[in-house]
Amino acid sequence: MKFLLKFILRALIILLICHYLPGTTLDSGTPLENFKTALIVAIGLGLLNTFVKPLLVLFTIPITFLTLGLFLLIINGLIVLIAARLIPGFHVDGLLSGLIFSVILSILSWFVEKFIGDKDKKKKQKKDD
Repeated sequence: MKFLLKFILRALIILLICHYLPGTTLDSGTPLENFKTALIVAIGLGLLNTFVKPLLVLFTIPITFLTLGLFLLIINGLIVLIAARLIPGFHVDGLLSGLIFSVILSILSWFVEKFIGDKDKKKKQKKDD
């Protein structure tokens, strides 16, 4: 149940980011259609982060090492650009917009995870200690 709540909140975060961040848009039509597109974007980003991002990280280990890990931000921006190319109704103008989108999404998703996270898991960890 918490997974579904987090998923819906992530879609709402995507809606907010696209509304306020210049260079990112959800232009599917009505607000309900935009929310459906945001749900699809959340699924798409999750799948891309699961399957494509590890390959990109693997192929760019040397440059990631040289930049002390900062190149991972570029990879996150590229993942957002790939999602924008694949998902109709979701548009990102460029790498900088994708990068800012991914950073804001990561920070806000962290807050959602922090406040809605699995409290039973925390209780179990305290018992084990």
